[in-house]
Amino acid sequence: MVLVLAIGDLHIPHRAPDLPAKFKSMLVPGKIQHIICTGNLCIKEVHDYLKSLCPSLHITRGEYDEDARYPETKTLTIGQFKLGLCHGHQVVPWGDLDSLAMLQRQLDVDILQHHL
Repeated sequence: MVLVLAIGDLHIPHRAPDLPAKFKSMLVPGKIQHIICTGNLCIKEVHDYLKSLCPSLHITRGEYDEDARYPETKTLTIGQFKLGLCHGHQVVPWGDLDSLAMLQRQLDVDILQHHL
């Protein structure tokens, strides 16, 4: 079994000082095989914390991320599934199902993970 943590829009420290303590207590290094994040980590310390939990960390850029090295979109394969990641702020109109389906086709992925 593969354990994947899908997160996004943490906005630490801009909107929250840290992850909720109960949630953070469940995050044990070495237990999660992949972390996929749809952006808005905001600061390097959050990136470093997630990387300490799991070396297989996949991040796309949100509109508030300071780190410009994160790509707008990313594709990866986990098991038999090809995943596409994006924050979603680049989808116009925001959250439009047809636009999201078009992005899924452009990325040629089985699953498109994005923030709504």
